[in-house]
Amino acid sequence: MPIFYPDILDQRTPARTFTYGDKDVMLYALGVGMGQDPMNETELPFVYEKNLKVIPTAATVLAAGARAAANAGPAPQMPEGHRPSQINFLMVVHGEQKVELHKPLPTKGTFTVEGRTVGAFDKGKDKGAVVINESVWTDENGEKVATLTSSTFARGDGGFGGPTEGAPEPHKVPERAPDMSVDFTTREDQALLYRLNGDRNPLHSDPDSAKRSGFPRPILHGLCTYGITCRAILQAVTDFDPDQIKSHQARFSAPVFPGDTITVDIWKDGKEISFEARVKDRNATVIKNGLAVLR
Repeated sequence: MPIFYPDILDQRTPARTFTYGDKDVMLYALGVGMGQDPMNETELPFVYEKNLKVIPTAATVLAAGARAAANAGPAPQMPEGHRPSQINFLMVVHGEQKVELHKPLPTKGTFTVEGRTVGAFDKGKDKGAVVINESVWTDENGEKVATLTSSTFARGDGGFGGPTEGAPEPHKVPERAPDMSVDFTTREDQALLYRLNGDRNPLHSDPDSAKRSGFPRPILHGLCTYGITCRAILQAVTDFDPDQIKSHQARFSAPVFPGDTITVDIWKDGKEISFEARVKDRNATVIKNGLAVLR
């Protein structure tokens, strides 16, 4: 089923209620590498229920599939007479991710999430399309908790006749040298642990699946790398206070292999913290155009 424009902008996913608890919060923190040193008392509150803290980017997994629901979940709700669109999910790449927190994430709770498509941009018949989806969490009082925005590069769905320009411009990091850099060495089993948060795509666990996709071995989840960049901001900028982070966004540019050392470069400009991430051993920039905004 192709993309129908502008009908796609009226697509909604049904409201869905979900609950998470301290186990989910701690599993996410372990998945992005927290707690490797159990004597590190600055990281311990993220992986131990005593004085538990929540990494802001955990919002990408705590809804138990909220992002997937926005992209490939139940049949979308459409106004009468509108045509539902469906992109070819065998040809998609996660392009960008943003988490905006309207209030700090609690350590547990029950929430409602609703998704919608907010943009679709046509790069040409042989060049694909960019589809932007949004998921909004509300709490039991109906107050907004988080807004998640993701862009998907649909390589097989160009030429649908939508706008060719107007997609949001990526954040530009400063041209000066980074104000600081932080190194994180990922574990060889990092993807096997992170996948327990919900994304069990065999690309991240099955060597044969990875080879069929053109990789020599399973790759790390892009959202795990994204979470590691948030971990870097927590460590280098906020003194491990997650409540200071209002939003965190980035663009995915290259894969990470479990075992790689990720260097996160950071620029501080008031409440705007720019960042990029690279793997020096392979001369690869894996995260670009990063921006964290502090409260």
